[in-house]
Amino acid sequence: MRLVCGVDEAGRGPLAGPVCAAAVILDPDWHIAGLADSKVLSASRRLQLAAQIRGHALAWAVAWASVAEIDAINILQASLLAMRRAVEQLRIAPSEVLVDGNHCPVIAYPVKAVVRGDSTIAAISAASILAKTARDAEMLRLHQLYPNYGLDRHKGYPTAVHLAALQTHGVAEIHRRSYAPIRKLLESR
Repeated sequence: MRLVCGVDEAGRGPLAGPVCAAAVILDPDWHIAGLADSKVLSASRRLQLAAQIRGHALAWAVAWASVAEIDAINILQASLLAMRRAVEQLRIAPSEVLVDGNHCPVIAYPVKAVVRGDSTIAAISAASILAKTARDAEMLRLHQLYPNYGLDRHKGYPTAVHLAALQTHGVAEIHRRSYAPIRKLLESR
């Protein structure tokens, strides 16, 4: 049986928190209705689909690259690292790995990048949903530790609220120092 693994990430653009990647091998005998790019789904629908994916996929894994890794190797390389980690954690070896976007991680399986794959390939859509829900949950956890930044609302993205909080409260260890708004703030203090 040909086992296609879909891979996607969440959290490249935020100023705070790790980047998350997921790898999913869907069960060809179990259809999950409503799979789509996580960005077009409501938060509640993503959570419903994530539960179905975790319950019915042949294999799935979620992996991370830390803020320190992002700052050390850049966000693209950190995203690819998280993707590789996710694929390597699968308990079943895929026949082929399809990655959303135009870059591929270096892995031991045939791999192909698919632009907008998260909206056209079910396994990538499933990975998109798992990555997004896992990262959102992590940002809610970080909000409990760093409530002054409003992470529960913007998930670390550079919103006006987040930028204002950075001006008021300064940079925390969860912030990506290699990102221009954070770097400029640190240089100005």
